[in-house]
Amino acid sequence: MNRPPVIAAWGAGVDSTAMIVELAERGEPIDMVLFADPGAEKSRTYAFIPLFRAWMAERGIPSEIVRYEPRRFKHWPPYAGIAENMLTNATLPSVVFGGRSCSQKWKAAPQDAWTVGWEPARRCWDAGDRVVKLIGYDASGRDTQRYRHAIGCEDPRYTYRYPLREWSWGRPECEARIPRAGLPVPPKSSCFFCGSIKPDEVMELSDDELRVIILMEARAKPRLRNVDGLWRRPVLGRRGATPRPGSITQFIRDSGLLPPDEVDHIVATAPTELLAFQSAQAALPVEERTSMGCWLEQFHRAAGALAPCRSHIPDMPDPRRSDRLSRETLKEPV
Repeated sequence: MNRPPVIAAWGAGVDSTAMIVELAERGEPIDMVLFADPGAEKSRTYAFIPLFRAWMAERGIPSEIVRYEPRRFKHWPPYAGIAENMLTNATLPSVVFGGRSCSQKWKAAPQDAWTVGWEPARRCWDAGDRVVKLIGYDASGRDTQRYRHAIGCEDPRYTYRYPLREWSWGRPECEARIPRAGLPVPPKSSCFFCGSIKPDEVMELSDDELRVIILMEARAKPRLRNVDGLWRRPVLGRRGATPRPGSITQFIRDSGLLPPDEVDHIVATAPTELLAFQSAQAALPVEERTSMGCWLEQFHRAAGALAPCRSHIPDMPDPRRSDRLSRETLKEPV
């Protein structure tokens, strides 16, 4: 290889997918595509990932899924993924408090750690050159702000390239490009409990995802200051904004996404049960502790067992049902 290797940072969302599709069709080189899995993407995103990886493989574009792997658990049960991390520490993602550390820890760092062991990158760095990293920032106002912040950050290992901005592509161009490649348009990529998630995205979450949100907010509530929950503070609806509470749990309750008695049961019992579980594990050596993931599986099984008992309750239609039945899980190509 007589050129620096090229890595695409793929978030499994619209922008980075469209970027890779267009580059592939133009015949531009992509030597590796990396997806950093925080363990809490939306279920529809996880459905799209193998589909697009197969599309890339058919065109000779290699891809890898990388993950941050926690190793130091102190006196807590072992955890994996950002959701279990939040529940372990009784907190919410950093974006809720105006930070960006969750993206760095769960997205950027695992990709960088993987690249350190990648032979083409090692040869490139040994030769005093930089790996080219493709970033899917589009030409929209929001991504322009992100781009302006990023261009001030120099990295001796990477040359960053922003193809969508080179082409002046915004979100509409990206959404139009993906179906022309015979692919469905993926959902917006984010953790299902991200503080930046929109109400319409919450409406599409599964029951298990909604229950984790309720548990996460209830678990963190005793430690919260000046924020109501994952949405920080209420939006009152002024200047055309859509009103919503500061707590996604309250939105779930108000919208009838789960029965109110189920919401009440989770809020009243699950944080206490989780804390008791953590305390019991603290007395054990690390290698003998039950993982947070095992506790969550039991939590979901218990909640699922209760759900059918409530299905006969009249006047409680699922507000998402008619909308879900009117479209496919992912938008079909046109």
